[in-house]
Amino acid sequence: MNKKKKTQRIKILTIVLLTGGSLWPAFPVFWMVLNSFKPNNEIFAWPPIWISENFSLESYFSIFTSPEKLRYFLNSYFICGVVVLLTLFISILASYAFSRFDFPGKKIINVMIISMQAIPPITLLIPYLSLIVTLRLYNTYGALILTYLLFTLPYAILIMTGYMNTLPKELDEAVRIDGGTRLNALWKVLVPSAVPGLISVGMYTFLRAWNEYLFALTLTKTREMRTVPVGISLLMGQHAYNWSEMLAMSVLGSLPVVILFLIFQKYFISGMTAGAVKS
Repeated sequence: MNKKKKTQRIKILTIVLLTGGSLWPAFPVFWMVLNSFKPNNEIFAWPPIWISENFSLESYFSIFTSPEKLRYFLNSYFICGVVVLLTLFISILASYAFSRFDFPGKKIINVMIISMQAIPPITLLIPYLSLIVTLRLYNTYGALILTYLLFTLPYAILIMTGYMNTLPKELDEAVRIDGGTRLNALWKVLVPSAVPGLISVGMYTFLRAWNEYLFALTLTKTREMRTVPVGISLLMGQHAYNWSEMLAMSVLGSLPVVILFLIFQKYFISGMTAGAVKS
């Protein structure tokens, strides 16, 4: 009897600890959403004001009625969309080559791709800025798109190669026997079979490009070219911060990532697991 009670207590304690551990990381998000509806003078009030009597959507209205702030979101959506499409297209072709062909320098290229993941992006900032200026791409969409491709392609190729390795070569051979080409096998058979891997790569790419701040700040100079993370920082004044509006913009900036993950989380986890384990 005592042993049974002890087991139940351990289970209850485990549940409490796991629940607390799960809720703790979510608290800052909850606090951000809650404070986005408060006036600035209540955000840092002590004791904290949980339910504000001055509940307001003014911060959200100020964002939706500001062409400048809406431009930040349009820039981010456009850049992320292009980067995701290009990353998927290039990683499909590259992973097919790595998975199905043997060619000179294959191992060296693989090592280089993996090594690129270990390079801190900040170490590339100055030389990369110089290169972008030389190519006359400074303050253009092209500068950010090329930059984010540099960040996302190594990981995307690595994951997609691992996923392609899980697909049997008999699929290719069956298409070839029926008179199809390698491209037919790739686009009509392998790509539809690799949808979980593609979703994983697409979500990772979108998240990486959407949240990037340092290069978006450095490679652009006009407000018309700024993205959401940079736009949030621009709400900081020299002597005062518009905290309510910053939090509202942060909430809106978080929604696309949250929605994507809620929709595709099943494919995201299975794709990441299959690609990572096999690679």
